[in-house]
Amino acid sequence: MTGHVFHPGHQELHGVTVVLDTTGGLTHVGRFHEQNDRGVLLHDVGSHDPSTAGTSREEFLRRTLKFGIRVDHRHLVVPGDEVAGITPLGGMTL
Repeated sequence: MTGHVFHPGHQELHGVTVVLDTTGGLTHVGRFHEQNDRGVLLHDVGSHDPSTAGTSREEFLRRTLKFGIRVDHRHLVVPGDEVAGITPLGGMTL
């Protein structure tokens, strides 16, 4: 629901599971905490590197939707200049 903040006083995506794509081709899926001058802070993050994973980004997202996040990082800060896009996982069409 647009405009609804899961926790008052936080950003709109706070607590929402998101797909974060980077300018370097990495894809991260995790719970959005906040975005500030340091970057985007995610919790309980699964990461996909197409150069080493052996699977496509789409396959990674399909498996994540089906089985849940395989956590690679408890907390991850992605610098703001590396963020190509942020999409709620529930809003993904594959």
